[in-house]
Amino acid sequence: MIFTAAFLSAVLAFSGQTAAAVPHQARYASSSSAHSMHASATTSTASPSPTATTPANQLSLVQQLMLAPLAADRFALLPDNKDFVINLEPEPVPAGKGGNLVAANRKTFPALVGAGAGMAVGVIKPCGINTFHVHPRSAELQILIKGSLVVEMTPENGVLDPATGKRRVIRNTLSEFDMTPFYQGSVHHQFNPNCTDAVFVASFASEDFGTGQVVDEVFSMDKNAIIDTFGATLSGDDVERIKAGLPESIVQGVEVCMQKCYNHRV
Repeated sequence: MIFTAAFLSAVLAFSGQTAAAVPHQARYASSSSAHSMHASATTSTASPSPTATTPANQLSLVQQLMLAPLAADRFALLPDNKDFVINLEPEPVPAGKGGNLVAANRKTFPALVGAGAGMAVGVIKPCGINTFHVHPRSAELQILIKGSLVVEMTPENGVLDPATGKRRVIRNTLSEFDMTPFYQGSVHHQFNPNCTDAVFVASFASEDFGTGQVVDEVFSMDKNAIIDTFGATLSGDDVERIKAGLPESIVQGVEVCMQKCYNHRV
């Protein structure tokens, strides 16, 4: 997700902290059979093609867990009870940044392999924005546990506002313990309009939910395609300027809020 100053950009590019897991020994058997071919009363036997294999002890823990024949076999690869616990307290937010987020996915928390679920905890600083982003492999259920957030989501083509007939934007202000869904693939963002931190917990129906920052994705594409899409409103120089100024995932923004909370203009 992207939080910028004055503009919401899409995870934290949710970039979770990667836990370095020490792979455990696991053994996997593989076999290949020789093939025989008959032609004109002559029999020839072809040698088995060599099969490229990676020794089990060179596989990561996540790879071993994903290759386990049965779900029950995964528990032998997680021998310590502490393998089933992860701390999701976000790191302190660096000065000048709009927030921070830590994600639990199968890479950062291998015990999630096979669980079909993930989670993230985020802190958005005063006037911080979690910029426009999508989750390609899961819907998100987000609950606010501290502060207030303004959230927006646009579902997909064909979802129209009954009052205007234009594309529908679902906009709400969340208070503590309010929850809202962001559907899989929907573009959404969150903004903290107050002068205190906002803290949220997000759950996902995937252990690899992923995040795509929409603005960064769009402006990383071919310049001519971007210009054609936006028509005469953008020139090539405009595109390059926007690319150079794209913010990080969690950023501070919105001039009115900045004046109120920090007593300065953006």
